[in-house]
Amino acid sequence: MSVVTNTTTIGAIEAPSRRNTELLMLVFAVAISVFAYANVGLAINSSLPSGILGYGTGLTLLAAVGHIVVRKFAPYADPLLLPLATLLNGIGLALIWRLDQSPRLIQRAKLAFGGFSPDAPKQLLYSALGVALFVAVLVFLKDHRILQRYTYISMVVALVLLILPMFFPAVNGAKIWISLGSFTIQPGEFAKIVIAIFFSGYLMVKRDALALASRRFMGLYLPRGRDLGPILVIWAMSILILVFETDLGTSLLFFGLFVVMLYVATERTSWIVFGLIMSAVGAVGVATFEPHVQERVDAWLAPFSKATLAQSDQVAQSLMAFGSGGTLGTGLGQGHSDLIGFAANSDFIFATVGEELGLAGMMAVLLLYGLIVERGVRTALAARDPFGKLLAVGLSSAFAIQVFVVAGGVMGLIPLTGMTMPFIAYGGSSVLANWALIGILIRISDTARRPAPSPAPSPDAEMTQVVRP
Repeated sequence: MSVVTNTTTIGAIEAPSRRNTELLMLVFAVAISVFAYANVGLAINSSLPSGILGYGTGLTLLAAVGHIVVRKFAPYADPLLLPLATLLNGIGLALIWRLDQSPRLIQRAKLAFGGFSPDAPKQLLYSALGVALFVAVLVFLKDHRILQRYTYISMVVALVLLILPMFFPAVNGAKIWISLGSFTIQPGEFAKIVIAIFFSGYLMVKRDALALASRRFMGLYLPRGRDLGPILVIWAMSILILVFETDLGTSLLFFGLFVVMLYVATERTSWIVFGLIMSAVGAVGVATFEPHVQERVDAWLAPFSKATLAQSDQVAQSLMAFGSGGTLGTGLGQGHSDLIGFAANSDFIFATVGEELGLAGMMAVLLLYGLIVERGVRTALAARDPFGKLLAVGLSSAFAIQVFVVAGGVMGLIPLTGMTMPFIAYGGSSVLANWALIGILIRISDTARRPAPSPAPSPDAEMTQVVRP
């Protein structure tokens, strides 16, 4: 007797969503953050802090909301991006609360402002708003390719965000804030995302023309003269930002982001060389006649000189904090980085990490940042569309450049820029913008990792005859 069986050679391949892995890592991230918070209280007051229950509950709720939304709206997204951002945010909350307990900072605030308001509760509120923005990105941005439609609109928005601070008073020598009464916002934090969208859309269209070379010189392929226009315009804009806003950090971020994305789009090493040369020429030229930039360069070159200490001792205090931390640190709550002053929990909070957690803890925090960048680059490699690839690279590069600029300035590798450390430092604009950045990366990774739909069965499927005796 013979039996004829119909079989098809095409079947659905179900990729794992890795959401349970994400949940386990989120539990781990919340536990570490709560442990750090408790450690600070035990070190300062020899008892568990009274707000540990509220802190732990709040951070757990934020992590749970983020996980539920990712599970529903981006089930195939990268499983590490959300836990890494949650861990950094939680560690930042613990460090900010630690600095809130400093008698020196409390006394300085009372003398300068007539009272003291702790920053940790406000940072927790900013974190909740950041997670809400993260949720909004995942819920309403169904496909990251929609952003490509707004390439030139994003250029206009980015220009507005970068130009607006010029019309407001300078804060600590730099015009990077928009102040409306008690409400302040740092538009440069949001501009980096909008700029990445514009560069991705522009370079996707123009990359073939920019990749063409006219001649070879000293081993480098030189671009055609008419193709130098875009990079010259971006270079001029970054210099104008540096001149009129005296904001070295945004200028470096803006120009560095464009050069990195230009290299990724064209694969021409010559663009990197031109970018470095033009950046060095612009920085040296502006530093020669802009007093605020010159002061920061002098503080970088000679942080312990009498002239520098007479103006500000923040860089010197930061370097001493790193030195006193050693390899393993003094322990959470047992350092003296609060001597840095008003910027201890924002620009210089990385000095607290270096002193109280030591070189080991500082490298661990930098490794967390590096993992976010690595997952972003991996998302770019997995993306199926060129716009998604460029956007993921752009967002990851903006994040990496900001971390380098802030950490390099605080550690004395480069002049101080005044930007904030993502997720860790105090600041509403920074927390909101970086949660939005993580949301876009998760959306791109979900699209890249999502399995292709299984094709409908064909009537001409392969027929296999099985003969049984």
